[in-house]
Amino acid sequence: MAGIKALVALSFSGALGLTLLLLGCALQHFGQYWPMFVLIFYILSPIPNLIAKRHADDTESSNACRELAYFLTTGIVVSAYGLPIVLARKSVIQWGACGLVIGGNSVIFLTILGFFLTFGRGDDFSWEQW
Repeated sequence: MAGIKALVALSFSGALGLTLLLLGCALQHFGQYWPMFVLIFYILSPIPNLIAKRHADDTESSNACRELAYFLTTGIVVSAYGLPIVLARKSVIQWGACGLVIGGNSVIFLTILGFFLTFGRGDDFSWEQW
């Protein structure tokens, strides 16, 4: 039952993050949909860790494959925060929209982290079964 509660909480926080992202784009005061490109970063961010988890040995505490995956994931996450800031500095979007998108980024990336912490342990209720 704890797995279901965690899944519901993660779904709610994901919906909240996407709502912040859409508000940053769709409000009439802002009216620019350029920040929607951060959706690409949401999709790309878990991929390096998924690949590293499949190919890494669990016998070592640290290995090059896992460290490279952390490095690539960090680059993707920093890029997701940097894109709305660059767009706001170049006056493509407004700073209010930038704030909403950065808030949405924080919620979505914490949701992704929570998913892997909750379901990545390899116990009976695991995401690997899906």
